Amino acid sequence: MTPTRPNTPTPTHTTVPTGRPLLWLAATAAAYALTHHIGFGLAGLGTTGTTGTTGETRWADWIDLTTPYTLLLTAAATLHTAHAARRAWALYLTGAITYAEGHGIHLAANSVGNVAPSDTAHLWDETVGHYLWYTGLALVLTALAATLARRPPVHGALPALTTALLCATTAFTWTSNALEGRYAIPGIALAAAFTLWGLLTRRTFGRTLILAFAPALIMLTGYGIWHHGFPEPSDIGWV
Repeated sequence: MTPTRPNTPTPTHTTVPTGRPLLWLAATAAAYALTHHIGFGLAGLGTTGTTGTTGETRWADWIDLTTPYTLLLTAAATLHTAHAARRAWALYLTGAITYAEGHGIHLAANSVGNVAPSDTAHLWDETVGHYLWYTGLALVLTALAATLARRPPVHGALPALTTALLCATTAFTWTSNALEGRYAIPGIALAAAFTLWGLLTRRTFGRTLILAFAPALIMLTGYGIWHHGFPEPSDIGWV
């Protein structure tokens, strides 16, 4: 008689034994903070000179072409190393397409508007482009949160100071983008939603959402109360 063998559990990919996803998440946060400030941070590079009869273009605009590749590829690497579920990938894909389309519309309209301002360029840059761009970003962040928030934290994957710095730059970038992009009300609503998500998952890795979005919620709300609305910082001489 053949002895029975104990059932061997089928290996799954629901947990990740290493900190690789967190390293890619850190790269995503760094890419977000850096690339979403290219227009301001690299404005000092000036223009490339006259291109045919189309006028001047800024070096910052050419460098900004890398933004979707930088952020979306690092976010995809995070999901891949975390063995994200199909639903998370579907959400990411929707967000990535929306993000890339919105960023492209914004970049083109903004670049044209620098040379030949018009109401049409303003519409596509400040309204349509920003709303698509930042809504796509929110969907990508939701896919990342859905994949990682309820997982146990991996201690030692990143120094505590690095984690705090990345969360702080994420909060600042979310705030500055929402204000300069005329996205303040949706920005507040989404920051509140991510903060609540963090509170509900505070015993797991989701606590990071609190560090990244609660400061943004406070800054945006405080700014709106202080100015009785949401004027762009550039319009009041802050930048």
